[in-house]
Amino acid sequence: MSAAITSSELINYVNVAREVGVSAKVVRGYFEILDDTLLGQRLAPWTRSPDRRMIQTEKFYLFDSGLANHLARRRPKIGGADFGKSFEHWVLMEILNYRRYREPDLDVRFWRTSTGMEVDFVLGDMAAAIEVKPTARVSDTHLRGLRALGEAHAVRRAVVVSLEKEPRTLDPGIAVLPWQRFLEELWSGELTRE
Repeated sequence: MSAAITSSELINYVNVAREVGVSAKVVRGYFEILDDTLLGQRLAPWTRSPDRRMIQTEKFYLFDSGLANHLARRRPKIGGADFGKSFEHWVLMEILNYRRYREPDLDVRFWRTSTGMEVDFVLGDMAAAIEVKPTARVSDTHLRGLRALGEAHAVRRAVVVSLEKEPRTLDPGIAVLPWQRFLEELWSGELTRE
């Protein structure tokens, strides 16, 4: 249950250990078992940055967003925080499935500074940066993380996956894609193509 509640968040082994009454070392071991048995996925942070302090903590995702919601007793509704977590989780599962079937060496990470600037997923060596926003209208404020990442690194493709109906460009180099279009570009290999 604790793994489901923390699914799609930074792993804090000490907090989970305190909740369940065991040591942080034991909790870390359980998360390793979930990862080794493919019941969960630890997502490493991007740690290379010339001018920003990056966090070193991993995120954890159960293998299925529906199972995570069921175990955590969440009922996501469009517009709510739980829906946002579920949508991000689902997008990651699609990326990981693409990696398994088409590009096994693709590195998948997330980018987060110590000040809280974040991009949900970074593919390869900055081949693509993906921000997931479960909204029908992506606004300028949704681009903060992608802009900060673009200032620190040469990102080949920056994308916001959303619930919008049509693809569009908000900033030069930042595409807003409906989730269906994102899937087409991901599975065709266009998203990470050099």
